[in-house]
Amino acid sequence: MRETDINAVLSSLNGGLSEIEASFLVSLDGLIMASALAPGMDETQTSALVAAVLTLGAQIAAEVQRGALEQVLITGTAGHILIQQAGDHAVLCTVAGKTVKLGLLFLDTNRAAQAVKALLQ
Repeated sequence: MRETDINAVLSSLNGGLSEIEASFLVSLDGLIMASALAPGMDETQTSALVAAVLTLGAQIAAEVQRGALEQVLITGTAGHILIQQAGDHAVLCTVAGKTVKLGLLFLDTNRAAQAVKALLQ
């Protein structure tokens, strides 16, 4: 089943780096498709916010002529949120702690996004 396979990708992503706290797949219209969230995270609210960030990011990229949006990195005092395209109709969001090595976060999230993309085709 596709949902089971996607959840396995998310679980693997979360288990790959100890600093990764959560991951979830969101449709471009803000609906949660699959999640491996940390306790206390509201998947409905979070997925809607991710969709809003994507819309703004795409508009900014277009305005400054940077092409199609591929990813958004948000950095806060407690860590990072990486939003990565996962095909034409979904994005993968990864939440990680402050000490994560960003190169590894980008690499692991990109690999997981490509795996999800293949499952969604």
